[in-house]
Amino acid sequence: MPIKLPDAEALCQILADQLRPHVDLAHTALVGIHTGGAWVTERLHAMLGLHTALGVLNVSFHRDDYNQRGLHANTQTSHIPFETEGAHIIIVDDVLYTGRTIRAAMNELFDYGRPNKIELAVLADRGGRELPIAADFCAHTLNLPTAQMLELERAPDGTLSFRLTDK
Repeated sequence: MPIKLPDAEALCQILADQLRPHVDLAHTALVGIHTGGAWVTERLHAMLGLHTALGVLNVSFHRDDYNQRGLHANTQTSHIPFETEGAHIIIVDDVLYTGRTIRAAMNELFDYGRPNKIELAVLADRGGRELPIAADFCAHTLNLPTAQMLELERAPDGTLSFRLTDK
């Protein structure tokens, strides 16, 4: 039986609604993980009407499985255009899986300073954690076989959608 994929656009609205009571429009900063998390961050930033700049993290070199998986660092660099020291930062990603990307994102973020508080917001949690990491805000939870990946795509018009691929 085929898996019904969640509507990524609807999940962005759900996530924005979850975040709204917990953000300070002038002080909470959103930081998206390149690429899917960055796309979601752009959407959430607009929906929430935040006054802070958005940040983007490239976690390629902080991955603990970089050499094992043969990952290639992309050319997108991290961009944090605000002071992280003492800040309230919400890391945003599209899909939470093993927790390794989030661990790498926190390591990259600490290269910029020591935030007062870091929270995690994701569109979808697909289970299968390898590290003790959980989302503070999650729009959808589903279980997928380890042989499948849930990937966020962005159409030329900016519309977000999920697709299921095999590893």
